[in-house]
Amino acid sequence: MRSIVWFRGKDLRVADHGPLTEAAAAGEVIPVFVLDPFFFAPERARELPHRLQFLLDSLRALEANLAHLGSRLLVVRGRSVEVLPRLAARWRVDQVLAHRWVEPFGRERDRRVGEALAREGIDFRLFEGETLLPPGSVRNGQGAMFRVFTPFARSAGARLELGPALPAPRALPPLPEGLTLEAVPIPTVAELGLPMNPNLQTGGEKVARARLKAFMSGPIADYETGRDRMDRPGTSRLSADLKFGTLSVRTVWQAASAAGAGTSGQRFLGELLWREFSHHLLWEWPHLLERPFREGFTGFPWRVDGADWRAWAEGRTGYPVVDAAARQLLAEGFVHNRARMVAASFLTKHLLLDYRQGEAHYLKWLTDGDWAQNSAGWQWSAGCGCDAQPWFRIFNPVSQGLKFDPEGAYVKRWLPELTDCPTAFIHEPWKLPRAQRVRLDYPDPIVDHALARERFLAIAKGHLGRGTA
Repeated sequence: MRSIVWFRGKDLRVADHGPLTEAAAAGEVIPVFVLDPFFFAPERARELPHRLQFLLDSLRALEANLAHLGSRLLVVRGRSVEVLPRLAARWRVDQVLAHRWVEPFGRERDRRVGEALAREGIDFRLFEGETLLPPGSVRNGQGAMFRVFTPFARSAGARLELGPALPAPRALPPLPEGLTLEAVPIPTVAELGLPMNPNLQTGGEKVARARLKAFMSGPIADYETGRDRMDRPGTSRLSADLKFGTLSVRTVWQAASAAGAGTSGQRFLGELLWREFSHHLLWEWPHLLERPFREGFTGFPWRVDGADWRAWAEGRTGYPVVDAAARQLLAEGFVHNRARMVAASFLTKHLLLDYRQGEAHYLKWLTDGDWAQNSAGWQWSAGCGCDAQPWFRIFNPVSQGLKFDPEGAYVKRWLPELTDCPTAFIHEPWKLPRAQRVRLDYPDPIVDHALARERFLAIAKGHLGRGTA
């Protein structure tokens, strides 16, 4: 049997790869990656520069891994819905194998590809792998999708019976003879019109496994508390690897389960289940990429203020943790999870700016930008998402900084103008004597925390009605 294995940007690995394993067992294997203009056209590439740099790293690593196994990755240009069916027919393949995507645009693409392949008499088979359990398979007692995380996590955890992760093939057959090839080299970021950012994580399966090993041999033991400390390397930094599939989520789950890290290990597994929840939510309600989960937030009177938006996006709000998060995002395509929550709460609650602005900004600049998780996280922060907590939760950026960055190390790393700020004032530099404040060249707060909090609560109560959201 002759198979195309269609690598699609979320499964850039050779280990624990169901389509690759099955194709190799069945006969001839043709590995393909499509440079679809949906992502790779210059105007689209500019909207996801950090993700593309990581993806191209990972793609080159995949190319090398496949070559080492005796095969070759064929990189082709064109729209997936056109080029895949055409090549499959030309190469007389029996089947096209790929991993399923959760996003609505990915599901529509697969529907169209499947129909085109069916007209040619070619099977199109989608494998699970982006999530631990098939999206849509975790239901409550009424047969519906859970609307709150905790019961979802309890049900999903009880259902998990993961088989062992698949090993990488020992070898792959060479490409079949006589193929008419349309392959092109993997482009560089410069060829896509993007600047190279040396501060980003490097992509690829080998470095992903090294990150996994480093986390499991150290930080996971203190993850329960260390994950919240912005000034310490207490998180896994595996989010981009999971996003691009340089590691499978099953591999990470099993490694964490075997680490023996007690309650910290359980907390990390809980974060993997939160990731699972976000994907199942998007599968059930595809409109979440465009509209809030809580219908009461439809038509919410978000403000439009270009100056406040620019101050938040550029890191000039006068609140150090908020500004450090903004600078970190632009500099290295990553933001510490605690800082993400503080920054998102500030945009939506303190500034009353539409969460979709922040969601789009983060999706553009994050290396680990994932549609399902980014949407779920931003809606959670704005209070309009799938969450048992009340919408009137508002993070105080000062108290968050004092608690989770007590010496100001995180702030000083990203705000060099505060390097000489005394630790006692690092999260409230506006309280310094005026002469010292001027020397720091750091702006005063653009809003007062207490007043902004009361403004949001008043507007939200007026729109939502007391207790109806």
